[in-house]
Amino acid sequence: MLGLMQSQQLLISTLIDFAERHHGEGEVISRRVEGDIHRTNYKEVAARSRKVANALDGLNLAFSDRVATLAWNGYRHLELYFGVSGSGRVLHTLNPRLHPDQIVWIANHAEDQVLCFDMSFLPIVQAVHSRCTTIKHFIALCDADKLPADSGIPGLQSYEAWIGQQPATYTWPEFDENSASSMCYTSGTTGNPKAALYSHRSTILHAFSGALPDALNMSARDAVLPVVPMFHVNAWGLPYSAAMTGAKLVFPGPAMDGKSIFELIEAEKVSFAAGVPTVWQMMLGHMQAGGLRFSTLKRTVIGGSACPPAMITAFYDVYGVEVLHAWGMTEMSPLGTVCTLKNKHLAMDSADKMKVRLKQGRGIYGVDMKIVDGEGAELPWDGKAYGDLLVKGPWVISEYFKGEGGSPLVDGWFPTGDVATIDSDGFMQITDRSKDVIKSGGEWISSIDVENIAMAHPAVAMAACIGMKHPKWDERPIIAVVKKPGSEVTRDELIAFYDGKTAKWQVPDDVVFVEAIPLGGTGKMQKTKLRELLKDYKLPGA
Repeated sequence: MLGLMQSQQLLISTLIDFAERHHGEGEVISRRVEGDIHRTNYKEVAARSRKVANALDGLNLAFSDRVATLAWNGYRHLELYFGVSGSGRVLHTLNPRLHPDQIVWIANHAEDQVLCFDMSFLPIVQAVHSRCTTIKHFIALCDADKLPADSGIPGLQSYEAWIGQQPATYTWPEFDENSASSMCYTSGTTGNPKAALYSHRSTILHAFSGALPDALNMSARDAVLPVVPMFHVNAWGLPYSAAMTGAKLVFPGPAMDGKSIFELIEAEKVSFAAGVPTVWQMMLGHMQAGGLRFSTLKRTVIGGSACPPAMITAFYDVYGVEVLHAWGMTEMSPLGTVCTLKNKHLAMDSADKMKVRLKQGRGIYGVDMKIVDGEGAELPWDGKAYGDLLVKGPWVISEYFKGEGGSPLVDGWFPTGDVATIDSDGFMQITDRSKDVIKSGGEWISSIDVENIAMAHPAVAMAACIGMKHPKWDERPIIAVVKKPGSEVTRDELIAFYDGKTAKWQVPDDVVFVEAIPLGGTGKMQKTKLRELLKDYKLPGA
């Protein structure tokens, strides 16, 4: 017997309709490529999203055709989020930090039909447009008078001229909620990038769960700053959850330096911000140098890579900001876990509480997890056993776009490539990427643990631990370190800093001081490139 309830498809268009009707005056603030601060609201974003849909219809795009973006976080990009997906096309966010050859390969693989780009990326588009064989229309996200006289891009239009003559009325189409809504290529796989193809249903469910109190806790009383780029897994779903809750959105545009982020937080009374550790490291450095304080920021979610304990301590103890450690993947839309404490943890002393906060957290509703050994046997949730982490849920991929790489699932579970433990309360902690864990004398060493200790040293700006071949122990860890400007620390001083903080056999054998550690397009450390840079390095005594 079926329930006697109304049936409504879970479509992205319903989010912007809801935001317009119930939170029409909710603010959307953007620092633009033009340099100024632009102010609008959900009512205007909804109207312009409908103009985008009409403009796409005018290009005679078919259902599920891909529309690519090469853009910063801003109101025009937000309008494309809803106008493209709402009209039944697929939003494809390209990462401008990739090499042009990669952008060409991805755009052709996705069979993008339209490319909408910020003017700061005009040089990239000029370099790749002739090789993007499927793109028929190029739209610059600017006013008509900002188009260059001779861009070299045939048929280039300005976004404002493109949508300007379109009506603001549009009837969003009804279709199967399992239809594709957006796609994002992951850099975390071997070989060519692979695309996660999200559905309307998965996106809406992800937005629901992400907004829950024990997840990101978003509401109409929040002013949310997504520093995480809209081209990185749809800004962790924040634009969708913001529309669902009516939260004020504050977009940083191209100004991602610590000073600009801090000033935007203060000027727009931001209460909640989200980004990767490298962004917060720059901002905290700016604040510490100037003796600055937050006046409204209450919490920040930090994901993308493990958050160093020193950063969590700085946010909590110095600035009074709650840190939500989080974990996820492109293949997971991306949220998997958020480290929100339970009642039992609130009475703990600060040291024990920190041990919990360093974990990536509990699975949010919709995500199931397990850890398995090398033979695939499930391991206990005791906080001690560690194994390969597998996940499943309604916003986890079942396969990659075009079936690239074959089926990634193992008995219905997606293997994350992470090594983790899970404690009896369900708190998961990544101990390493399976490709980065260091095996020394038959024992495993977590590169993350080694990095976290180095990052706690006051002279260290960034640290990356990698394993080096050793004739006796198989591998031994070394730590590559970037020093803070004006600070000094020697190899011996840093090695001594590990005393009492970890087992002696886990202390790195050497310190290599470098000018910079290679970062990928999403701000994660690229240890493969670091290993290439250090390919001629020899361990002391090896």
